[in-house]
Amino acid sequence: MQKKLYDKKALNKLIVVNKPIFRTSNSYLNQIKRKYRNKKAGFSGTLDPFACGCLIVAFGQYSKLFNYMQKTPKRYKAVVWLGATSESLDTENIIKIEDSFKLDEEKLKKEIASLVKTHDYTPPKFSAKKIDGKRAYDLARSGEDFEMKKSSMTIYETKFISYRHPFITFEASVSEGSYIRSLAQILLSKFGAKGTLSHLNRLNEGKFYFENEKDLNPLDYIDLPQNEYSGNKSYFNDGKTISTEYLSIKEDGEYIIKFDDFFSIIQIQENAVKYLLNKVKTN
Repeated sequence: MQKKLYDKKALNKLIVVNKPIFRTSNSYLNQIKRKYRNKKAGFSGTLDPFACGCLIVAFGQYSKLFNYMQKTPKRYKAVVWLGATSESLDTENIIKIEDSFKLDEEKLKKEIASLVKTHDYTPPKFSAKKIDGKRAYDLARSGEDFEMKKSSMTIYETKFISYRHPFITFEASVSEGSYIRSLAQILLSKFGAKGTLSHLNRLNEGKFYFENEKDLNPLDYIDLPQNEYSGNKSYFNDGKTISTEYLSIKEDGEYIIKFDDFFSIIQIQENAVKYLLNKVKTN
């Protein structure tokens, strides 16, 4: 008899997995689904196939919580390969490899430190950005001609790790939507040098770190103020409209309300209460 791949009941579960290199995030998610026999799952923050590291995976109702979780700043460890040229700015589309002049290590340390600020930049064409509803990397791989819109990224902290010519290793703590491939090009432009990323490891997303896929409590990561409800709990059970009269905080905003066996996320707007997520069970 064939073993069931998935359980019929999708349990709520939140974990961090360590995506390996040369796997798409979607492909690895499918493997994780089979491992936990849970078909309903999603991840936050796509990692490119050549990149590895922290990938947040949520099962069941928890997959709806990503927009409310603390996932920044994100920290990456990157290796830049001097002399290598790539269409995708990583090791997937290497065009040529040339000898590169050596950099002054002290100047390199200063320039890496100077990256701490907000940068206006053009995202790489081989990226998950959408162009007229299509992923940029799909358009790039099919050879279509298109332009990427300017974007911005904030670098909160950097750390020089090593320089072993032709490889530069550093860490960077960045805002949502940042591209380390583009950050590496900004660094290289300071020296008039060519290069590409040869390795990229996401170390964490906000408070999320890989710790052998241990179960996490989403309430420890939701970035919303807590509101207290003094009315009848059955209103939440039945999805009935509640009044601000029974809420401790009545000002406009988004809030989490906790009960012993579930929690809800609501929005108050002009004294009206709307459920954003109602009755998310805690296992």
